[in-house]
Amino acid sequence: MATMIEENGPSTHEQYGVPSSSHARLKLECLLNKNMRIRMTDGRTLVGLFLCTDRDCNVILGSAQEFLKSTDTFSQGEPRVLGLAMIPGHHVVSIEVEADSLEDTQGFAAGH
Repeated sequence: MATMIEENGPSTHEQYGVPSSSHARLKLECLLNKNMRIRMTDGRTLVGLFLCTDRDCNVILGSAQEFLKSTDTFSQGEPRVLGLAMIPGHHVVSIEVEADSLEDTQGFAAGH
């Protein structure tokens, strides 16, 4: 039985008959076309639709907007429209999925 550490804590998916790699894939598939906020090592933040990722953790966002790191903590300034953007995995600091995008995936999280 394999134990994985996930963002929700340790879990043992093998005991349910679902290989852990398949569960991770299903979880990623549920995030497709959801709004994500990605913080990068240089301080920029990109917001857009999650379209795909790969083994190197590169991420493709659609309809992406870039927000520059602001010296003023209360405002992030005007976004720059990028459209389709590829973020190299080694530049990703954090990834957040917007809460309203997750409303329709809550059934998946509770059911598996």
